Amino acid sequence: MTEMFNPKANLVFCRKYKQNLPKLPAPPFPNAKGQEIQDTVSAKAWHEWLELQTMLINENHLSMIDKDAKKFINEQRDKFLDNADYEKPKGYTPQG
Repeated sequence: MTEMFNPKANLVFCRKYKQNLPKLPAPPFPNAKGQEIQDTVSAKAWHEWLELQTMLINENHLSMIDKDAKKFINEQRDKFLDNADYEKPKGYTPQG
């Protein structure tokens, strides 16, 4: 018997938006944290984070080879995805 297409297989309950949304096609990192993000964060929320991450790196002149900069970005990522109070770039207005 052929397995039928299951549209829910491509959804994840997004921890940011608290609803089922399309998931990332693959983990964003090749480790347990990447798998956790794929399992709990929608593609929409992840793409919004990537835009914010770019703004934070540019505005704060961060070097991602700097251990403290990486720690800062990881903390802000988790805060953003968990709807906690995260650092916002000057003039940043979240989408809808």
